[in-house]
Amino acid sequence: MDFTAAEIQSRSEKIISNLEQVIVGKRRGLELMVIGLLCQGHILIEDVPGVGKTMLARSLAQSLGCVFNRIQFTPDLLPSDVTGTSIFNQQTRQFEFRPGPLMGQIILADEINRATPKTQSALLEAMEEHQITIDGEMHPLPAPFMVIGTQNPIEYEGTFPLPEAQLDRFLLRVSLGYLSKQEEIRVMQNQRVRHPIEAIAAVTSQAEVLAMQAAIKQVYVAPAVEQYIVDLTFATRENESIFLGSSPRGSLGLYRAGQAQAARRIAQQEPPGRDAPVKPAAKKAAKKKTSGPAKRVKRGKRTR
Repeated sequence: MDFTAAEIQSRSEKIISNLEQVIVGKRRGLELMVIGLLCQGHILIEDVPGVGKTMLARSLAQSLGCVFNRIQFTPDLLPSDVTGTSIFNQQTRQFEFRPGPLMGQIILADEINRATPKTQSALLEAMEEHQITIDGEMHPLPAPFMVIGTQNPIEYEGTFPLPEAQLDRFLLRVSLGYLSKQEEIRVMQNQRVRHPIEAIAAVTSQAEVLAMQAAIKQVYVAPAVEQYIVDLTFATRENESIFLGSSPRGSLGLYRAGQAQAARRIAQQEPPGRDAPVKPAAKKAAKKKTSGPAKRVKRGKRTR
């Protein structure tokens, strides 16, 4: 299944419009969620309670027709509670794998920084390699696969800050923020009888999502843009005010996010009647994004 830029733009707009039935007034955040999806990346939503972080993850899963699993991270949560474990079956006299909630497609790691580092590390293999290893046996995760982590930036008591190795796995960091007065009135009106999430349906299929993810990789990026991406990441490593600069994964993430953004905008730049294929992409494929892996830590203080 080959997708043109116009088809990618059309389907991504359908997903965003569907999400806007639940999440009001946060189009920029929704666009970043879709970019993360197209890039096969993971998203960290950092915001205060009650702004719709969980509803955003649920509505995204329903819009894609994907399996949604929520993991409530707590200090007593064990790695096996996340990944699953092998249980001995007395009837068959063999060990059987019982999958955990990580064996899904859209995974909400709610309040991820409240779990211990040992439990947080259970996500590393899944986020990077899309598989989990239990008792030496590898179990591939279903595709598409995406982890949406959430954390509260206000309260840090009883939490375990995510290490840089964990943060580096997230492609983008998103903040929704509070609504305007009119937007908050709309939310109350929308939920007067029932929650809008009960009414939304899938607007695309899993096969189409996988095809769009494959098409994004075919977007051409000009050498000048590639050099610009590397210059940005190297600047974070050479700046004395930054304790830890971006890793090569940061360059790859910015590269891929630029491809996704370019593919979404090519169709808008083409003259009417022309359907541009994905391969000849716009040269302005990359944009500055400080919400990704780049520019993490300032000396003596974390920038979160």
